[in-house]
Amino acid sequence: MGICIKEALRRITSNITKVSYEIVPIENSQSRISAQEVYAQYSLPPFNNSAMDGYAVKLTDAGKKIKVIDSIFAGSSKQTPFKNGESIKIMTGARVPSCAQAIIPHELVEVLEDDHIVLPETIKNNQHIRFKGEDILKDDKILNDGDEINFATITMLSSQGITHIKVYRQPKISVFTSGEELKLHYESIEEYQIYNSNTPTLLARAKELGADVTFVGMAKDNIDSLKEVISNSLYADLIITSGGVSVGEADFTKEAFEHFDMEVLFDGITIKPGKPTVFGKIENTYILNLPGNPLAAALIFEIFGKIILQKLTGNKNIYHNTLHTKLNDDFTNKKGRTTLIPGFFDGEYFTPSEKRSPGMVGVLHNCNAIMILNKQNEELKKDTVVKILPINWKFFTDIEKDFFN
Repeated sequence: MGICIKEALRRITSNITKVSYEIVPIENSQSRISAQEVYAQYSLPPFNNSAMDGYAVKLTDAGKKIKVIDSIFAGSSKQTPFKNGESIKIMTGARVPSCAQAIIPHELVEVLEDDHIVLPETIKNNQHIRFKGEDILKDDKILNDGDEINFATITMLSSQGITHIKVYRQPKISVFTSGEELKLHYESIEEYQIYNSNTPTLLARAKELGADVTFVGMAKDNIDSLKEVISNSLYADLIITSGGVSVGEADFTKEAFEHFDMEVLFDGITIKPGKPTVFGKIENTYILNLPGNPLAAALIFEIFGKIILQKLTGNKNIYHNTLHTKLNDDFTNKKGRTTLIPGFFDGEYFTPSEKRSPGMVGVLHNCNAIMILNKQNEELKKDTVVKILPINWKFFTDIEKDFFN
């Protein structure tokens, strides 16, 4: 008897622990997960500075002719004081004199001869002055343990003079498959054989999600071969297999894992497709046995495998997030079991894939999201608001759209 999807996810999140950490240059930390809290060492800006090329002035001189007594450039430590009737020419990023009350852009000033200018009639207090710490204050927390690092994070770290960062190492993933009817894509096949598409799929997807992935081979349909491949995979943080976990006579994978005293955390999920999914543990190595059917294996990995990797990598965001959208058309579903429906989200509507048989391989190429229906759902009308989970989320389209609000 399988468990429900929520219980399966609970057992994954409660059992998996994150991997150890390493220290890398910030330039190599893209898409890694921070294993430390980072606090600002400097305020940004570090001093009051000018947001424009222009003139530092006093409010009482609005509309008046005044004299320019000095110039301050970016990078200069100069702090020239000035009084009413005077101003300082200043460049973007330059330190603002403490007596300045506003910066007037040069294009708003009438420049006269003999180092004089005429100011506009209206001057706002503090206009075009960037104040110390208005972006980041010294001792502000700028990074959490578990945050994913991206280009903007690297911007912050470099602004603080930080050269290296502690990150969780990439989880080591071992992938193998079994089934003598399968051949690898670089082999020749007979008419009664098929190519193994699951292994390249899982290798590519795990790598996309930040893992260090290794293919350890194709096991033959016998216990000894499977035991050899498993033994060779136990260095990994996670072993991913597909096939050999249902009730067929030649399904030896489960028996082979039992030889290593695998602790079974769940065996079967009340979900369609993907019921014969097994999750377990051998000492410090987690095991995810996926169904052999290609679409079922890929969908189950999106729901469960991604969460396993989120936990292993130390990411603090370990739960599926959703988007709310509308159905593009009426949809009928056979109720009685939680169902995974792949489809395409175009930014406004979700269109379920017409093809979604568990053994298909060409479905997800044209999909970017999954809708999950509970066992009571039988019929949904067009424009029904539904929740979807993204699959790949570089969100572009081949149709030019107006993206202004």
